[in-house]
Amino acid sequence: MAQFIPLQASAPWLEVRSEGTDWTACGQSASLQMLHHLHLIRAFEETGLELVKEGVVHGPWHCSAGQEGGAVGAASVLQPADQVAGAHRGHHVFLAKALRYVSPPDYDPLTAPIPEVYVTTLYRTLSEILGLAEGFCGGRGGSMHLRWAQAGNLGTNAIVGGGVPFACGVAWSRQRRGTGDVVVAFVGDGAVNIGAVTESMNMAALYGLPICFFIENNLYAIATTVAESSHEPRLSSRGAAFGIPAFLVDGMDPVAVHLAMQRALDIMRRGNGPTLIEAQVYRFYHHTGPQRGSAFGYRTKEEEEAWLKRDPLRRQAAELIERGWLTETQDLQLREQSLEAIHSVLARILEPAGEKRRIRPSLWPDPRTCDAGIRSDGRELEGLRYTELDTYAGKLAPVRFIKAIADVTGRRMETDERVLVIGEDIHRLRGGTNGATRGLVERFPDRVIATPISEQAFLGLAGGAATDGHVRPIVELMYSDFVMVAADQAFNQIAKARHMFGGTTNVPMVVRSKVALGGGYGSQHSLEPAGLYSNWPGWRIVAPSNPFDYVGLMNTALASEDPVLVIEHTDLYASTGLGAVDDLDYYIPFGSARRVRAGAAFTVLTYLSMVNVAAQVAERLGIDAEIIDLRSLDRASLDWETIGDSIRKTHSVVILEQGPLACSYGALLADEIQNRLFDELDQPVKRIYGALASPTVSAVLERSAIVGPEKVEAGFLRMLADLSLPLPEGKKAQARHAAIAG
Repeated sequence: MAQFIPLQASAPWLEVRSEGTDWTACGQSASLQMLHHLHLIRAFEETGLELVKEGVVHGPWHCSAGQEGGAVGAASVLQPADQVAGAHRGHHVFLAKALRYVSPPDYDPLTAPIPEVYVTTLYRTLSEILGLAEGFCGGRGGSMHLRWAQAGNLGTNAIVGGGVPFACGVAWSRQRRGTGDVVVAFVGDGAVNIGAVTESMNMAALYGLPICFFIENNLYAIATTVAESSHEPRLSSRGAAFGIPAFLVDGMDPVAVHLAMQRALDIMRRGNGPTLIEAQVYRFYHHTGPQRGSAFGYRTKEEEEAWLKRDPLRRQAAELIERGWLTETQDLQLREQSLEAIHSVLARILEPAGEKRRIRPSLWPDPRTCDAGIRSDGRELEGLRYTELDTYAGKLAPVRFIKAIADVTGRRMETDERVLVIGEDIHRLRGGTNGATRGLVERFPDRVIATPISEQAFLGLAGGAATDGHVRPIVELMYSDFVMVAADQAFNQIAKARHMFGGTTNVPMVVRSKVALGGGYGSQHSLEPAGLYSNWPGWRIVAPSNPFDYVGLMNTALASEDPVLVIEHTDLYASTGLGAVDDLDYYIPFGSARRVRAGAAFTVLTYLSMVNVAAQVAERLGIDAEIIDLRSLDRASLDWETIGDSIRKTHSVVILEQGPLACSYGALLADEIQNRLFDELDQPVKRIYGALASPTVSAVLERSAIVGPEKVEAGFLRMLADLSLPLPEGKKAQARHAAIAG
């Protein structure tokens, strides 16, 4: 007969409840500071709702009134160097950590006036939410992207669960440095069902990261109840699935949260990995704005009244009064002082405008700074030893392309301990699936990080670690298509981080992403990603076509403070080209195209494997085409000097790319050329590209879907015909057919 044996989870799952002795043990000073911070945050939030009613707030105000107890209780035991990451409803989290950070030692709120540092913190926070220049992010982040690195605020995040992988990355960075710091990632109940969160929990447990997943369970994801979205409503149960110690606590009891966080900190600071806290809280208002949730019919007034009686401010004050540490009059004074502080902030921000108030015009950011901070200003790249293949003075010899990748990666890891490599299966198979990491794990066993199949988690982790400023990750995405799995991390988080946080953070990381067009890998393994990434201006994009360029461009990518996509083509891996011998320390600058072949008939703009194909076709047919290897593809790095010089000479241009029309790069480039160089063109910009659909596995259909030598030849002949230039002998009929087909 079958046996059914009960199993025990490998990690504890505990409920934490405070008793009277715990409040006494917490002490008057700490308890009073928590109450004062609760009052300041509540006054801030309720004043914000009044501004919403007045129409002063541009955008949402996700009020956290009612949820302050969890944030303040957690922050009360954090050190200045500990980090917090908030969700989109994050004002209370941000302020709890910020006020704790700036709080003067021995400050007694019952006898001393509110410190100016408190008022300044409130002023800069409200300024940021209102989009003003003196906000912590210069008004770029607003309510949902509040960041103040100095205070340990990594940033709130508008994407549900989207900031958790970044938080894991910071925890990973701190763990590797041995700082003893911890990270607390606040998420709502709706986020626990997001893939990025569960992937991050697994990776945090796998790597033993010092991070606390702090779930604020306020019972509703907008209007959807926890019971409607999770079969197990006790969300702290998620810890057991990953072997993470978990604690369930009443978030309306700040001291209970204080106790739970103390226990979690003890686990994390002893190096025993991540923890999870579920704080049961309640937002007193609707998802956004000043109305109650009952006004929208998804909860009752009776439910709201029951939770209002459990207000954490009431609870905290009552316990202090019971111990003789506070009087009711003093509690009211704290409330009035908090409101006065907020009103003094409003007086600095607002001015009368008829019967209403408006923001003082002088406080708005300069509209001319709209695009400032998208990327680094490049100062970190000054003074590098730049060189080109045709001017290189050292020894050259044939080098396999794939070997150049492994060699330059190893060299940078050898000279810069911040460089590490992370990705799937990169530690085995003799250098990963293609050999690009060959020999690295033997030389740097602690800096070659093999990951689970969790692109969201490990790409975001690398991004977060990069923003911490102490590592320079090289992420290998096994196929370019896999970025779609991690699209939020690549495009909403990494690409936007510098700009939306007002230029307050660098993101020095490299993503290596290969193109497998022509290899028979089908529609979901054949993406050519330049067109996709080029829509996100935070990314720099380089596309080396030979071993020498690969080394120089990778070196520059690793010296940059921006995220850089390095595109590789599988057709090039086995190829051999000239490379430097015993010198892997030179650089090729961003924004420098290379003239591969001089000509006068027309200009060919291309990159990756199509560079060699274009040159071979032109040579074979004897066509006087000028071929430019773009190398840098992002909009900010296009070499318009080289492109312009060539087009002003030939007055005709064709953009050559191998991939399909959908998600292609050529449309962006064609538009830019016609905007900049329209008067130099004798005919419209022409393009050579693949089919509309992604390639399929069938060898015949794949050849039809992508560009190969035959389509390049047909395109070149069509260019000659359109320009009324002589055609190569025997190619007239082919040119006519190409013109009809084109």
